[in-house]
Amino acid sequence: MTVDHQAFQPDHYINRELSWLEFNARVLEEAQDSTTPLLERLKFLSIFSSNLDEFFMVRVAGLREQSFYSEAAQDHNADGLKAISQLRLIWARTQQLVVDQYQCLTDHVLPELAEQGISILPLRNVKDTTHLDRFFHEMVYPIITPMAIDPSHPRPRYHNRSLYIGVTVRRRVGIGPKRMFGVVQVPQVLPRLVRVDPESTSYVFLEDLVTARLPELFGGYEVLTYAPFRITRDSDLDVIEQESDDMLRLIEERLKERRRADAVRLEIAQDAADEVVETIVDQEELRDGAAYSEVYRIPGPLDLTGLMGLYDLPDCEALRDKPFTPRLAPGLRRQNEDIFSAISRRDVLMHHPFDDFTPVVDFVQKAAHDPHVLAIKQTLYRTSGDSPIVKALTEAAERGKHVTALVELQARFDEAANVNWARKLEEAGVHVVYGFLDLKTHCKVSMVVRQENETVRRYVHLGTGNYNPSTARVYTDLGLFTANPDFGADVSALFNLLTGYSQGYSWRKLVVAPTDLHNRTIELINEQAELARRGKPSRIFAKLNSLVDHTVIDSLYRASQAGVPIKLLVRGICGLRPDIPGVSENIEVTSIVDRFLEHSRIYVFGPDETAKVFLASADWMPRNFFRRVEVMFPVESPPLRKQILNELIPVYLSDTVRSRRLLSDGTYERVRPIRGATPVRCQVQLLAQDAPTLSPTQLKSALGGRFVGESSPNDRRQKQKHDRSNAKKKATSKEIVRKATHRVTEVDTNGQHEAPSAAPTSTSLSTGGGAKEKPRAKDKKVSREKKNTEKLPKEKKRKDKPAKSQRKQKQRKRGK
Repeated sequence: MTVDHQAFQPDHYINRELSWLEFNARVLEEAQDSTTPLLERLKFLSIFSSNLDEFFMVRVAGLREQSFYSEAAQDHNADGLKAISQLRLIWARTQQLVVDQYQCLTDHVLPELAEQGISILPLRNVKDTTHLDRFFHEMVYPIITPMAIDPSHPRPRYHNRSLYIGVTVRRRVGIGPKRMFGVVQVPQVLPRLVRVDPESTSYVFLEDLVTARLPELFGGYEVLTYAPFRITRDSDLDVIEQESDDMLRLIEERLKERRRADAVRLEIAQDAADEVVETIVDQEELRDGAAYSEVYRIPGPLDLTGLMGLYDLPDCEALRDKPFTPRLAPGLRRQNEDIFSAISRRDVLMHHPFDDFTPVVDFVQKAAHDPHVLAIKQTLYRTSGDSPIVKALTEAAERGKHVTALVELQARFDEAANVNWARKLEEAGVHVVYGFLDLKTHCKVSMVVRQENETVRRYVHLGTGNYNPSTARVYTDLGLFTANPDFGADVSALFNLLTGYSQGYSWRKLVVAPTDLHNRTIELINEQAELARRGKPSRIFAKLNSLVDHTVIDSLYRASQAGVPIKLLVRGICGLRPDIPGVSENIEVTSIVDRFLEHSRIYVFGPDETAKVFLASADWMPRNFFRRVEVMFPVESPPLRKQILNELIPVYLSDTVRSRRLLSDGTYERVRPIRGATPVRCQVQLLAQDAPTLSPTQLKSALGGRFVGESSPNDRRQKQKHDRSNAKKKATSKEIVRKATHRVTEVDTNGQHEAPSAAPTSTSLSTGGGAKEKPRAKDKKVSREKKNTEKLPKEKKRKDKPAKSQRKQKQRKRGK
C-alpha cells in the first residue's frame, strides 16, 4: 500500500471526543472487574460519573455551541467529523455506557455490598423510620423550600449539577392554581446517604426522604407525579477575548456567569412522566429528538458521585486497596542530611506516589525558615484545600524573604479556590502574579535561592504534576530536584518571563511552550525517522495523558513509515490510529487504568542508553503546545537516566493486568500474559520497596521490540503456520514425541520460551516464565567439549605473559 508521506486521510485519525469516551469506558471496566476490591469498584463508578459531568460541561458544551449557533467558531478536526455528527455519536455511546454503569451497580456492586453488611435501601423497605423521621424534621425540613412555578412564581435557575425533585400537583383545597409544576432542591449541604439508625450501615438516599414528604411540602395539593432530575451546564470559562484591568475580578465575574450558563444535559429518572420531562426540556431549551437528544433517562439513583460517602467507612479495610507507605526517594536517604545538601550532592528523581511527596513540601517549608534563603519562586496550578506549601510561602514572606507566587486563576474548576489562595498570599506580602490572560501557566516549577558563603546558589524542583500533597498519593507523577546552574538560570528566566514578559533568553536546558515545545518535539521525532532511513537503530517512547495534535501524529506516522519502532503509553485520549498498513504498522499504543491515575509524562528519543530522555508538564495537544506555558526538561544524570530507561519504562511496558492495547478500529483490548508467564501489574511492582529490574533480553523485548509477552498480528499468523507445520512433524517424528514427553521448552517466534506443562520459575517480569530443560547426557558431553574449547585462549594467554612482561620492562627503560 502506497501512502502520501505529506498528507494522511481523515480515517487515519480517531476522533478526540469518541476517544475520550473510550477512556471513560476503561474507567468503568475497573468497576466491572470482580478482582477489584468492592469499595474500589464503588469509587470507580463515582469517578466515571464525575468524568462524564466534566466532559459534558466542557467538551459537549463546545460542540453544542458549534452545532446550533451560526456565529460560533468552528473546529476543523483531522478526522473530518462535523460538530453535530460528533454530538450524535456521543449521545449513542454515552447512552450505552450509562446502561452498563447502572447494570454494574444494581446487579453486582450493591448486592455484594449488602452481603458485607453495607446496604442502600428503598425507603419503603425500612421497617423502623424513627431515626429517619427525626433527621428529616430536624435537619432537612428547615433547609428545603418547595417552589411553585406559575406566572407569579418564576421558575428558579436550576444550579449546575444540583439534584432537584420535579413534581406535578393538583389543588384539593385552598388557594393557588388548580394544577401546577413545582420543584424542590435536595440540600447539597447534607450527606447524600442517610443512615437508617446511628449504629447501622444501612442507608437511604436523601432524595427518597424528600419525595416521601412531598404531600407535606405541597400541603393542600395532590401529588400526581414526581421525578428526580439534574441539569448539567456549560462551565468552560472563556476569558481570552475579554479585557479587564483586574484579572482576579474578571475570573470572579465569570464564575458567577457559570451558574447561569446554558444547559447541555438533563438527567432524569427513567420512569419520569413525559409531562415532567417536557416541562423541563421547554424551560431549559434542550433538544429531545430521535437522532439526537440531550435527555438522559437514568435507570437508578442520579449522580453516583454521592456514593463516595461510603468509601471511607471504618472497619472495611478488606474492601479497599491495601494501604501503603511511600518510600523515601534514593538520594534523600542519608540520615540527618539537610535537603539542600542532598540536592547539591546529586540530582534526585522522585516517582510519586511510590516515592514520598513530603520532601517537596519540606523543600519549601525549610526554605521558609532557613536564614540563608533569600528568595522563593513558585508556580501554583492546583493545590490542596489546606495547602502546606501555600502556608510555607506566607511564612517566608512574613519572615522578610522575597517570595513570588504565580497563581493560575484559570485552572479549570479550581478557579474559586485559586482566587482565595491569591488573596491570602497577597495579604501576607507575597508578590502574586496571575500569568497571562490568553495563556494558562501549566508548568510545575519551584526555585529556592540560597546564599552559601560568598556565592548564591539556586535549587530547583521541576515536576509533571501539581504541588498538591493530596493528589500526589493518587496520581503517578515524576519530579526532579537539581542544583545544576544551567537549570537554575533557565528557571530564573522562566519566572522573569511570567512576571515581567522578559524575552529573548536562550534556553540552556528547558524546552518551553508556547515558543519552542511544538517545534522541538517534531524535531526529536524527525531525528529518529532520519536515523531509521539511514539504516541506523532508532526508537521513540512516550508516556502521556493525551495525544491529539495532528502535526505530531503525522510526524509519528512518517517515523513509522521510515521504520522507527514507536511505543506510546497514552492513558486517555489518543487521536492516532495504530496498525494502519503502510502508515502506522510500527506504532503500538497502550493505556493503563489502575489504582493510581497515570499522570506522568515521559519522552524518550533514541535506541539505547544514549537516548534523549525528557519529562514534561505537557501532553501532545494543541492547547499544551500553543495556549499554555509548559516546560519539558531533560534528565541528564546517568543514574537517573538508567532508572528511567532500565527500570521504570520496562515495568510499564510489561503490564499484562491493567494494560489495554488500542486497535486500529479505535477499540481497546486487554493485554494478556503469554501462556505460562506470570501476570505483571506495573503499579504493584512499583509499590515494592526495591525497584524491579529486568535482564538485557527483557529490556530489548520491552523497549526495542514489542511489548513483553505480546506479538504483532503478523507474528501470530506466522506462529500459527509454524504450529501447523510442527503438528505434522510430531505425527511422524519419535524424537519430537520424546521431547514432548520430557516437557522440553519450545521457542516461539518471538524468541520467548513457553512451558505449557511446567510451572513458571522466573520472576514476574520474565518474558517467558518457562522452566529450564534438563540437559541430556549427549548435551553434557557437548557442553564439556565446548568448555574445554573455551579454555584454550586462556592457556595461550598464560604462555604470552613472560613476553608481555619483558615488553613492559623495555618500555620502562625507554621512559627513563
